[in-house]
Amino acid sequence: MGFTLFSFAIVTVLVFVISWWRTRDEDENTAEGYFLGGRSLTGVIIFGSLMMTNLSAEQLVGRNGQGYTAGMTAMGWESMCPIALTLMAVFFVPKYLKRGITTIPEFLEDRFDRSTRVLVSFIFLVAYIVTMLPLVLYAGSVAMERIFDVTDMVGDRFLAITIMCVLLGIIGGIYAIFGGLKAVAVSDTLNGIIFIAGAAFLIPVLAFIALGDGNIAEGIRTFATASPEHLNAIQPADAQAPYIPWPMIIVGCGINHVSYYCTNQSIMQRVLGAVNLKEAQKGALLSGLVLVFCPVFLVAPGIIQFIRDGGVLTDFDMAYPTLVKDILPTPVLGFFAAVMFGAILSSFNSVLNSSMTLFTLDILPAISRKERSAPENIAIAKRFGIFLCLASISIAPFLVYLPAGISTFLNQMWGYYGVPVLAIAMMGMLNRNIPDFAPKLTIAVHIIGYGLMMNLLPFHFLYFETASFVLDLVLLWACAKLKPRKTPYELKNLEVVDMTPWKYRWPVIIVTFAVLIGMYALFSPLGLGA
Repeated sequence: MGFTLFSFAIVTVLVFVISWWRTRDEDENTAEGYFLGGRSLTGVIIFGSLMMTNLSAEQLVGRNGQGYTAGMTAMGWESMCPIALTLMAVFFVPKYLKRGITTIPEFLEDRFDRSTRVLVSFIFLVAYIVTMLPLVLYAGSVAMERIFDVTDMVGDRFLAITIMCVLLGIIGGIYAIFGGLKAVAVSDTLNGIIFIAGAAFLIPVLAFIALGDGNIAEGIRTFATASPEHLNAIQPADAQAPYIPWPMIIVGCGINHVSYYCTNQSIMQRVLGAVNLKEAQKGALLSGLVLVFCPVFLVAPGIIQFIRDGGVLTDFDMAYPTLVKDILPTPVLGFFAAVMFGAILSSFNSVLNSSMTLFTLDILPAISRKERSAPENIAIAKRFGIFLCLASISIAPFLVYLPAGISTFLNQMWGYYGVPVLAIAMMGMLNRNIPDFAPKLTIAVHIIGYGLMMNLLPFHFLYFETASFVLDLVLLWACAKLKPRKTPYELKNLEVVDMTPWKYRWPVIIVTFAVLIGMYALFSPLGLGA
């Protein structure tokens, strides 16, 4: 335990020192400096930050938990990431950067009105406080508690989870509250390098070696033949969560992911901080290319643990932490704890920073009309960040009683607030005549309709997300037809950043989609799922 703690501390402190050194001269006394990193983020920084915001603790723990219980069907969630990131790069980002916005609701104000901006900001803020921030803390605490055997030390699992939530929340808050977006993005990039070496490479390799009793080739053979039903990503149309029905792989997961990547402030904020369109597209598309390979380290380890223990775990979110503790040598355990710690901080910091941005720039002006300087706004944002940390720490430990699993619960909740915002933003760009009242009506109808379907109908929740999204589009179109906007909307280029696109965007997109098709062919009845 002593060496594990020592190696963990060395790696963690090193990331902190480098992040501080790289951002020590940043001007954080302006809104752009604190919330958008001074619009100075390059493609590599955006790539690293997007990767680590997505490949977080709740993804490692939750997605591998789905792999444990449902097999490769869980890859449907991650395989849609490249499609969403492609749409982000070629459709959404150019429009956002033309307006030089800081938040997604700011774009909605430009397209519709002030009340739409405030409403969407409020919805996202509540969702972040109630679901995303506590879930990140809880998932990370589950993994860290298992690695360091905290339950054995304190004698109670709930107390152990609570202790880890407090520690992770405080440290994550220090990064996001006092460092600003640039510090978060730089630390994400450094943690991304460690993550690729640890979670993306080391864990799968050691897991296959353990499965093959010391022989990696035998481990791969056992994986490919021991449980074919677990290797089939194509499930029946009436499958229930955590399985993904085959019609919903592209449609349902696609809608879920496009809304998550293209209208979610915690994701888009690092892209909005790009120095120009080329760097924004580079970061987004390179992330999509790497995320094609997510099944290797976000799903396969969970399946390996299922093969190893025969599926005895009742809490399948424990599959990944259990595997890690079993297969990692003690000298490496501290290094991997630092990998997990970095993944936890990356997601927590990103959502926390975005929540502070939404409150300070979108909601606070609606609450108080007092004119404030940039330093005053930043001070308020920091105090609000402290409140968010305390609220998240208070909620997170009780997620130990969550019945549906981390990933399933998060995706179900996203259907309430993320999907209607996607419909509003997308239709707002495509149809110039949608009136200002339409977004508010659409959000109200969506939440009621989706909630009724979730509670009254016996189908997979992705069908409900899809049906609600279609209803949103029809409702917005009908509003434009029946009561069109008096003056058609015009998206003006404010020339905040250079809008020259990345010249290699299409070759990267083609390679990404080719690999994606190959991955699905491999994990289907045509391949290992036979």
